[in-house]
Amino acid sequence: MYITQLRNRLSLSLSKVILWGCCLLYSTVSLAQDEKMYNSEHDEKPYYFGITLGFNASQYKVSQSSYFIDYDTIKDITPLWKPGFQLGIMGNARLSSFVDIRAIPTFMLREQGLRFTDFRDSVLTSSFESILFTLPVEFKFKSDRQQNFRFFVCAGGKIDFDFNANARSKRSNEVIRVKAFDYGYNLGLGFEFYYPNFIFAPEIKISNGLGNSLLRNVGEPTNKAIDKITTRQIVISFHVEG
Repeated sequence: MYITQLRNRLSLSLSKVILWGCCLLYSTVSLAQDEKMYNSEHDEKPYYFGITLGFNASQYKVSQSSYFIDYDTIKDITPLWKPGFQLGIMGNARLSSFVDIRAIPTFMLREQGLRFTDFRDSVLTSSFESILFTLPVEFKFKSDRQQNFRFFVCAGGKIDFDFNANARSKRSNEVIRVKAFDYGYNLGLGFEFYYPNFIFAPEIKISNGLGNSLLRNVGEPTNKAIDKITTRQIVISFHVEG
């Protein structure tokens, strides 16, 4: 409940964030055409740091088990997208004129939802809230700088640890149980806008898990009907770099 209240206070709807970001991108690019070049020495820095905040939308990807096929206890399992919020720091090291490597340790409030329909057409909707520490390590591939603007793409891996995972829960009626540890990959793109004292870099990326988060050997039909669960995320971040 506390996580839900905090998320509702901090997060905006995904559509509003995207609209705001597009308006900011358009206005900043337009103004940058006539500005002098700021932070010209920044491109030669061997490393720099920054802070990042943003929003995410998460969903489970579900693979059904043989129990789901052989028995009609659970008729349908529908993953649901849920919003979240994140805050972190960034360390960036320059490898060449067009390639950097960076790490972004981040605390993330994340939620996924599942809707189960049983043989009586009864519907059970459950939300699974996470307090997540995630550590992405990514390569950043940069374009030529155009005055005070630059485009980049990023790709890399990540490890996640969920402090709120219910793998050790003593309750016997958990809808599903999920593991605390996960790993996966990130793919994204973004823009850098140079100002006199800082760089503003909005970014959007796909951040997907590769490990099976489901804890097996749990007796609930909702758990037995699932063979594998992985996490899918869309992450919108706003970096302020020094």
